[in-house]
Amino acid sequence: LPLPSAANLRPGAEQRVVFITARVHPGETPSSFVCQGIIDFLVSHHPIAKVLRDHLVFKIAPMLNPDGVYLGNYRCSLMGFDLNRHWANPSPWAHPTLHGVKELIIDMYNNPKINLEFYIDIHAHSTMMNGFMYGNIFEDEERFQRQAVFPKLLCQNAEDFSYSSTSFNRDAVKAGTGRRFLGGLLNDTSYCYTLEVSFYSYILGGTASAVPYTEEACILL
Repeated sequence: LPLPSAANLRPGAEQRVVFITARVHPGETPSSFVCQGIIDFLVSHHPIAKVLRDHLVFKIAPMLNPDGVYLGNYRCSLMGFDLNRHWANPSPWAHPTLHGVKELIIDMYNNPKINLEFYIDIHAHSTMMNGFMYGNIFEDEERFQRQAVFPKLLCQNAEDFSYSSTSFNRDAVKAGTGRRFLGGLLNDTSYCYTLEVSFYSYILGGTASAVPYTEEACILL
């Protein structure tokens, strides 16, 4: 996304990378709207967007499950796989999108001139309200505490983001997700999250008013 003349894209330049993926579960359409909003903002003329482009490289895979989306599936791919449980060992034949993205991430991780700072996988939630995150738990208490900083900043800057709904876990059932796998692979300078947005609505802070999510509202998240 940065302009070709940006210093961070010059040959041999060190790069700080934010990697974003979305729509691994085809029925979670709000995730596509959120991802579209991110892209629209990053290529805009907003001064903060320019600062981000000047200092970071954004890699975005906006649809990890295109065949499932095309078929109208809710959670699985054409082959019947929940792709978000196969990050540990994706097959190039059965899970080609995951395999390709994982190979790219590992190549960047092994490149001493690239620092993969954030991985964010965008989902939508069918029962909970607001936007919120899932993060990882680490034995290193200082690293674990640092994971909470970014969700807290989101809560301060987005009226529909809920830190109280944000949780950190290492449940066995989530071991094959992108957030869990990459949290275990990448070093302690990287931050890995699942960003969730409700299918329905968000509650304005300090009130009981539920504001329905629309396509535009998800894009603005």
